[in-house]
Order: sequence, then C-alpha cells, then structure tokens
Amino acid sequence: MGSSLRVGLLFLVLLLVGRGKTARAQATGEGTEANAAQPAPVSIPKLLAEARVLQREYRESEALAKYEEVLARDPRRYDALWQASLLSMKIGGRYSDETRKNAYFVLARQYADRSLAVNPDGAEANYAVALSLVTQATLRTAYGRLYAYKEMQPYVFMAVARRPDWADAWALLGRWHFRVDHYNILERAFSSLFLGGMPNGASSRKAVDALVRAHQLDPKRLQFCYDLARVHINRKQFSRAYKVLEEANAIQPITSEDLELSRRCRLLYDQMRRKLKISSPEAPAAPSR
Repeated sequence: MGSSLRVGLLFLVLLLVGRGKTARAQATGEGTEANAAQPAPVSIPKLLAEARVLQREYRESEALAKYEEVLARDPRRYDALWQASLLSMKIGGRYSDETRKNAYFVLARQYADRSLAVNPDGAEANYAVALSLVTQATLRTAYGRLYAYKEMQPYVFMAVARRPDWADAWALLGRWHFRVDHYNILERAFSSLFLGGMPNGASSRKAVDALVRAHQLDPKRLQFCYDLARVHINRKQFSRAYKVLEEANAIQPITSEDLELSRRCRLLYDQMRRKLKISSPEAPAAPSR
C-alpha cells in the first residue's frame, strides 16, 4: 500500500512538471508552429517604397495609409510626414462635402507642421505648410484667405530657395505672386488696416517667371500649362498663351483632374485661336477654283 502511494505521488509530480513546461513554451512561443509562421514586420524603407509606387499609380488613399503606417512606428519620419500632408490635401480636395474636405485639410496641416518641426529648413516641409495654408483658405472667410496669403509668404519662398529644381514649389510661388498682385482695392485696404500691410514683393512679372520655370521643369503637367496660360492672357500675351495651350493639347490626360484641366485648356486654346485669327488645324482646306 505504501509503495502504491509513492508511485501515485511520483506520477502526479511528473504530470504537473510536464504541464508547467508546456505552459511556458506556449507563453514564450517556443516550439510552436504558429510562432514559426509569424511573418516579420515590414521594414520602414520597404513601406516607403511601397507608398511611392502607389503614388505613381495614382492610388493616393492607399499610399496615405502606408505613410500613416510608417508614422505609427516612427512619428518623426520626415519624408512620411510631408508626403502624408500633400496626399491629405489632394484627397480632401476631391470631396464636395465641406465637412469631409475640411477634415482632410486639417489633417494635412497637422502633418505639415510636424514635418516643419522635424526639419525647419526643409523645402518639402515649408512647401507643405504654404500649400496647406492656401488650401485651407478655400474654406475660410475673405479675412481668412487674405491672412493665409500673408502667412504663407516665407514658407513658399523658403521652399523655392531650398529646392530650386522643384516645379511644384515654383508653381505655388507663381500663384502667390499673381494672387497678391491682383488684390482689389478693398483687399488692399483690409490688409493695410488689419494685417499690418500688404505682403511685400509680389508682381505679375515675377508670377510669369515662376510659372515659366515650373513649366520648364515639368512640361507635362496640365496644371502648370493652365496656370501659365491664364497669366499670359491676363497680361495680354496672347501668342505666348496660345503656344503653351498648344503644348497642353498634346498632353494625354491620365486622372479625372487631368481630364478637367485638359477641357479648360482646350477652351482657352479655342479662344486664343479666334483672337489671333488662326485657322483650326482640323478645318478642311478650302476647295481650289
């Protein structure tokens, strides 16, 4: 009887020890198939590369999600911050509902400010802040819009100075020059009374120079063609506008935004052709007599 009791107790001890080892193995993942099959986390450089591919494929929402995944792991990742800002503005601009549009614009401004905090002299961060200011201004009062154009000046100038080879920065600078130089009398008076004066140094001549530079750096961008042509038309430089619009007609639109810009360029092109009395290239030749 005593021997049977000792054997029973020994068996119970061995059973408990075995269960303890199994529990530790499960807790640590040692020796389990599930742990062996667990994929390693995707590296940040790989996520950034995937985001850039998605951007080139015009899959902006998916690209933004990739950049946000990067920022969840590295909140101060500079390239993810400013890219997320630009994508948020682009996505938000497509909504007609102002609540959703504003939500994206606010998010864009937050990403822009964070990128500027990481790299105050970065061209991309300064560009993102400048663009977010003018983008948010589209939903603001007249005061808000004037304030945005005054506040954005140092940022857009810094973006061009730090990256003179960046077409987007030149285009934004050109828009700034043109808009400020064309303030009406009430906007000028309001700026003088409530904003400490007009922004300094704006001129239509500088707007043309900046937009020409943007067009030279990226001649296939329909937005740059359209903006440059409109400034030429405003300055009564109709032949120059016609030439730019002729180039725009040869550009194949890709996105829905491109299709709309292509349509606008075509309308301006037809106007300039009539003004300059240029016959349509599609028109049939007159029969000889």
